Amino acid sequence: MCDNYIGFYLHGSLAMGGFNPQSSDLDVLVVTHESITIETKRKLAKLYFNYSTNPYPIEISFLTKGQLDNWEHPSPYEFHYSEFWRDRYEVDLLENRFTYLNDDIKTDPDLAAHITIMFYRGICIEGSSIFEVFPRIPSSDYLSSIIGDYEECLANIVDDPIYCSLNMLRVFWYVKEGIISSKQEAGNWGLTSLPDEMKGTMYKVVNSYQSEKSSYQFDETELIFLRNYIHYNLQDLFSLTS
Repeated sequence: MCDNYIGFYLHGSLAMGGFNPQSSDLDVLVVTHESITIETKRKLAKLYFNYSTNPYPIEISFLTKGQLDNWEHPSPYEFHYSEFWRDRYEVDLLENRFTYLNDDIKTDPDLAAHITIMFYRGICIEGSSIFEVFPRIPSSDYLSSIIGDYEECLANIVDDPIYCSLNMLRVFWYVKEGIISSKQEAGNWGLTSLPDEMKGTMYKVVNSYQSEKSSYQFDETELIFLRNYIHYNLQDLFSLTS
């Protein structure tokens, strides 16, 4: 694979200075000249079984330079690993199946967001520079990518208040001012930019994200109030640009 290798790149919270040891992943993209073989994919799956969550979860995608140069959304990719895929890959390997570890071309709508963050905020760990390798993703593709998580957070903010509040704020800030941010940065922006009625909720959200031990309790009413404020204002912004 060495001759096929172009570079290893870091994006996400660690690259943007907002890494939380309690909840963040190590977000990585690897770029190759050509497609990788099934045998290599199976070796990679075994590798990440051992290193992911030891000590931090790894989310990594392999793409070819051609997939980047001929950009389409959702983007095809060669191989992906995250903890969500651990059980599926493990069954494939243990039972010598090829259900998930195969030569099928898969696509991932999240890659538009990952590559956008890479382009503006990423770190080249090894290989060719970011600007040589990664394209500038159309803003419509980036927005389409982040809206998927946003819509899930509309329904799940009570069950997952920290992630959902910060993720919704990140989308709101981007649509409002074009800022590409980490969750921590979005939370800090919310502390200074949202109306006073939400400052208490935002203080708890930001400090819970930053703290290893949080004792804050959230009332459903305050979370729904925050969610509705962001959502209604986001809809107003969309109507202004449509």
